[in-house]
Amino acid sequence: MFAATRRWLNRNRAPFVIGAGVIGAGYLATQYVVSKLNEARQRMTEDRISKENLRLHFQQNQEDCTLTVLAHLPTATENILEAIPTERITQELQQWRAEKLTRSGATSEVTPSEPSTGPPSVADDDGRSLGSLQSDGYVHASQMAGSTSESLPKTKKTKVQLWKELKISSATRAFTFIYTISLLTILTRLQLNLLGRRNYLSSVIALSAPSPSPSISLQNNDHPTVSPAPNRDYETNRRYLAFSWWLLHRGWRQLHAQILAAVHEVLDPLPIRSDLTLNQTAEVILSVRRLVEGPTDSARKAKRWLSYLLPDIPADEELVLRESGMGLLPDDAASALDPAAQRTASASLRRLLDETADLVDSPPFNSVLTLLLDAAFTKLSLELARQAFGQAEAEIAEPVVVEVEEEEEEEEEEEEEKSVRLATVLAVLTRQAHSIGAGVPNEYLEALDKVPELEALSAVVYSSRWEWEGEQEKQAEAEAEETVPEKKVVEVAEKGEDLLETAWGKAIEKGEGSL
Repeated sequence: MFAATRRWLNRNRAPFVIGAGVIGAGYLATQYVVSKLNEARQRMTEDRISKENLRLHFQQNQEDCTLTVLAHLPTATENILEAIPTERITQELQQWRAEKLTRSGATSEVTPSEPSTGPPSVADDDGRSLGSLQSDGYVHASQMAGSTSESLPKTKKTKVQLWKELKISSATRAFTFIYTISLLTILTRLQLNLLGRRNYLSSVIALSAPSPSPSISLQNNDHPTVSPAPNRDYETNRRYLAFSWWLLHRGWRQLHAQILAAVHEVLDPLPIRSDLTLNQTAEVILSVRRLVEGPTDSARKAKRWLSYLLPDIPADEELVLRESGMGLLPDDAASALDPAAQRTASASLRRLLDETADLVDSPPFNSVLTLLLDAAFTKLSLELARQAFGQAEAEIAEPVVVEVEEEEEEEEEEEEEKSVRLATVLAVLTRQAHSIGAGVPNEYLEALDKVPELEALSAVVYSSRWEWEGEQEKQAEAEAEETVPEKKVVEVAEKGEDLLETAWGKAIEKGEGSL
């Protein structure tokens, strides 16, 4: 029996071997396919988690940008209000009016309907306009000491001179606030997104690196000769963020001089007793914008904003670090003792400043800034329409100021538009200047945050140049030891600029989407 079984197995040995091989191969193939599917599923899960973490980190970064702008606004507001004391001119006008009434023997019982010594349209409107300029009680803290007529020096200026100063001051201050908050918003977005990208990449690299073997070590950090290892990235970030000081204390003054010249050119020919319609007011705003930003699209694209945002010479950079309190701190003691570490930190700061300058000089920056200014001036126009002309927001079919365009001929409307005195418009501009700088909630900042292109630019800065950033990190040690050739620096800058342009084009094509 066993011999027969053995002979049968010998005769059918080949089919058994083939069958076993097929089954084994099928099993191995199945296990291979299953393992690959598991790996693909795991990769997809990790990618989804990574993208979600990146998205959440990006959204948190944008919220931090808004909070940072709100934290910087009081400084800008204080500087602008001190430099452009519109309320003081208003008080001088009220003092002049009181002295005139005293000289003419007028009493407190005089009603607005009684005739005055000046032209009727001037006397009545002056009183109402001066009242409206201070109706909301907006007086800066530095001007509180001069809030009474006794504390003000006797002015030798005439009423016409005071009204001309008030006309220029009200418009210039409101426009300066709009340009400052727009530039501060986009600068903060650039700074925090550059740092957010850098920190996120560093954290990913740290997580992917193999963890050292766990060990316990004792350190005596209280000993005077022992100092903890410095956090070079933290100190570099602090110094980099300190450069917003330039816009808050120097840059806005340069911009104010340009705005002041534009306002003089547009408003000087306009008498204080003139009547303005809503469209005429919008045209005045538009004319000032053309003079500041450029009359044509090509001129606006060629406009350079870098000098308002960052210092352009080493002496001014040292001034920023010194004035912002970023000198040699206790945390920097170890870096000061280690020249290589100090050179590495300086090289990192230099790269951040250079990349920021490249972004500011890029066409996407000018495009986004123009849209931010459109949004801010649209908000201002809506407030003028509501407060000065008595139009509800629902009655305004289209925003008054949407974009700076060449003047187009339009057919005159058959219906006569409502007109108000220029003094009424100035009163609204005076109140809106305080709303821009200290409004709670700040509706102008909310309008800027709603511009989709601002988030698109932030996404481009945050998510592009990953490989370029890695190359820069690898060059950090080399730059600390020796100077990088100028040709190589130019090549890296051009490569980064090309990557930015490509990423920006993709973001615009994608439109209003997520990161």
